[in-house]
Amino acid sequence: MTHKSAFAALLLLPSFTYAATLLSAPPELNNKSYVLMDYETGQILASKNENEKLAPASMTKMMTSYLIEQKLLSGDLTEDEKVRMNESAWCRGSSTESCMYVPLNGTATALEMLRGIIIQSGNDASKAMAEHIAGNEGTFAHMMNVEAKRIGMKNTNFINSTGMPAEGHYSTAKDMAVLAQHIIHDSSKYYPIYSEKEFTFNGIKQGNRNALLYTDPSVDGLKTGHTNEAGYCLTTSAKRGPMRLISVIFGTNSMNDRASQTREILAWGFSNFETVKVQSANQVLAKAKIWYGKDKEVQIGLAENFNVTMPKGQANAIKTQLVVQPKLTAPLKKGQVIGKYVASLDGKVISEKPLVALQAVEEAGFFSKMLDHIKQFFSNLF
Repeated sequence: MTHKSAFAALLLLPSFTYAATLLSAPPELNNKSYVLMDYETGQILASKNENEKLAPASMTKMMTSYLIEQKLLSGDLTEDEKVRMNESAWCRGSSTESCMYVPLNGTATALEMLRGIIIQSGNDASKAMAEHIAGNEGTFAHMMNVEAKRIGMKNTNFINSTGMPAEGHYSTAKDMAVLAQHIIHDSSKYYPIYSEKEFTFNGIKQGNRNALLYTDPSVDGLKTGHTNEAGYCLTTSAKRGPMRLISVIFGTNSMNDRASQTREILAWGFSNFETVKVQSANQVLAKAKIWYGKDKEVQIGLAENFNVTMPKGQANAIKTQLVVQPKLTAPLKKGQVIGKYVASLDGKVISEKPLVALQAVEEAGFFSKMLDHIKQFFSNLF
């Protein structure tokens, strides 16, 4: 692996598409849309109609659960907080929808409701939590859309918390993969729930509808979906060794099809790609001059390990580069982003991570700063 350093202004760098000659062709899948994403980098490894707006069915509940998880983590909700099942959310046992079966005017804790949403795909639990958090489901849907925009879901619009058919309710395979990526990373405390195979509430035990949880030990989430409009859908994550892949499939013809197609695209991804560590965290990669500081240099490194996913057998061809902001000035906080570390293959960028200051640099005194002003003035003349 080669390495070179450069100190320059931050640049917008092009995205990378893997050369077809390095890979076997991805399988042909009979569905409306799909995406295979590398979790670490967000790189799309294979896709079909990735930005086509389609009904996501109960995969919608991934955003519902994500919002609940974030409120639990922030303290806005507590796990044992009682949530009431109002008549507007109550499930009457219709065979047309999935239910947690919380009794009318009964309660369940926020954590029980979260399990009912993720494992049992409970429409009643989803609506009850929406009402508990936002007052009504429409306001909660607005919160879902705000959050979707924040995390980069560019072609998504939610009308409800459940995924029941509604005009203007849509998402895409790519957007659902982005959401899965955020759930795994941001909600790591609660992510193990997505791999639980069953949940019992009110004496009713229901199994997780994700068939791959029962047959593939590398699969640990996320969510199924089905309506007549949407077909059979599935968002899945699987981790084998250091590599985690996310697959999203829209619009297959049966439960068996969504499972078998997911197996097929995951097998292709794990066979053709590998994840390697490019650089460890908290190591000094370079020192940069800093103006107006008590220290004249700042040590630069990574706050977290830099792993890159690429076609198998290409690790030795990776080139890396430091791209650092010019004319750094004090004060600097430890961990402050001051550039980026870029990995490229065959001249194309494949991934990047923020470069940070590995130590704080305090602002210098008046006379030292004046001296730096004079030095900088003359340096700008040449």
